[in-house]
Amino acid sequence: MAARRPRTASEHESDDDSYEVLDLTEYARRHHWWNRVFGRNSGPIVEKYSVATQIVMGGVTGWCAGFLFQKVGKLAATAVGGGFLLLQIASHSGYVQVDWKRVEKDVNKAKKQLKKRANKAAPEINTLIEESTEFIKQNIVVSSGFVGGFLLGLAS
Repeated sequence: MAARRPRTASEHESDDDSYEVLDLTEYARRHHWWNRVFGRNSGPIVEKYSVATQIVMGGVTGWCAGFLFQKVGKLAATAVGGGFLLLQIASHSGYVQVDWKRVEKDVNKAKKQLKKRANKAAPEINTLIEESTEFIKQNIVVSSGFVGGFLLGLAS
C-alpha cells in the first residue's frame, strides 16, 4: 500500500474546487414531479400563455369540475339519505331493531380513533400540501380562474 504524502495549502484549495456539494432540498425545489411526468417544457403556465388565456383555461376546467362535483354530490346525498330513510321505515315498521346506544358508542369510539390519527398526519400529506401550495403560487392566475369556474359550476 502506498503512503500518502502531506498536501500543501494550495492542493487543499484545488480539491475543494473539484467537489460539488449537492443540496437535495434545493434540487427537489427546482426539479418538480410534473417535470418528470410531463417533460421539461411543462413549467409554470405563466411562461407560456397570456393572462386572458390562463383565466379562460382555469375557468373552463373549474366549471367542469364544479359541475361534476355537484352532480356526483347530489347522487351520493340521495343514496345516503335514501338508505337512511329506508332504515328508519324498516325500524319503525318492526322489521329492524336498531340499538341506538350501541351505535352512539361505536360512533364516539370511531371519532376518538380519527382524532388520534389526524394528529399524526403522515409526512406525505404535508409534502403534498407544500407542493400544491407551491403550484398555486406559481400559477395564481389559472388557480383563481379555476376557483371561480368551480364555484360557477357548483351554482349551475
